[in-house]
Amino acid sequence: MYSTPVIDVERLNLTYGDFHAVKDLSFQVERGELYALLGTNGAGKTSTLEIIEGHRAATSGTVRVFGRGPRDRRAVRPRMGIMLQESGFSPDLTVKESVRLIGKLSGRTDKVERVLGIVDLTRKAGTKVSQLSGGEKRRLDFATAVYGTPELIFLDEPTTGLDIQSRDALWAAVDKMREDGSTIVLTTHYLEEAQQRADRIGLMHKGTFHREGTVFELTQTLPSTIRFALPSHAPALPLQAARGSDGRFLIETFNLPKDLHTLLQWAQDNSLEPQELEAGPTRLDDVFRSIGSE
Repeated sequence: MYSTPVIDVERLNLTYGDFHAVKDLSFQVERGELYALLGTNGAGKTSTLEIIEGHRAATSGTVRVFGRGPRDRRAVRPRMGIMLQESGFSPDLTVKESVRLIGKLSGRTDKVERVLGIVDLTRKAGTKVSQLSGGEKRRLDFATAVYGTPELIFLDEPTTGLDIQSRDALWAAVDKMREDGSTIVLTTHYLEEAQQRADRIGLMHKGTFHREGTVFELTQTLPSTIRFALPSHAPALPLQAARGSDGRFLIETFNLPKDLHTLLQWAQDNSLEPQELEAGPTRLDDVFRSIGSE
């Protein structure tokens, strides 16, 4: 059965004078996905999100959220929760008052106590925002974004400033909302979070996609690596390898299991034991670092 994408972006362009911030960008986010929009500094991801969220008008192109224009706030905004990097709550309001206010503005219904319980701020309900720590303010940002369990939630650097326990609690809450059908759009500099949690990733560079796909698809574009050291009397290797400044060998391969087996069998046949052996697939941060070299 055909399902309309929650977000549908087609040939989006945004210019600031002579600067082309977003260039012919097209992508879709399906219902229930966790889609990570990542990019280098100045890649255009913030501008793209501002257009999708309805905060900024595009220069050209088409953007649809729930099949409607994102600036149709009456139709779209009640179905959307947004966690900005800095929300700018009034410092004189209490935590409970802040959640209640944002909740009313969102047009959704919920219980303030339930939302504060999710982010472990129940004991801080009567505390003024000005007296919260940085991590507590981030949890308050998250609480206001998920008030009423919106269908679409934008999380912009959601775990910055959070300790490990708070991060785990936040992701547990996100997992629960996904089970309930919410769609998540994530931006983060913690690439391991995107690698572990995203269904698909759009990796932006200079205003457009450098690559888009699942984590597996993105990491398959670069070879896996095998690193190790050998004694100086070792015979010639059975595989092509480069030797680094530290004396260790590096093998790059698109068939890690086969080549690792070949190396270990060769070592056994020659009564050798590779030292400091490291072998593993490409990680998302390797793909990210490759942007500047292509």
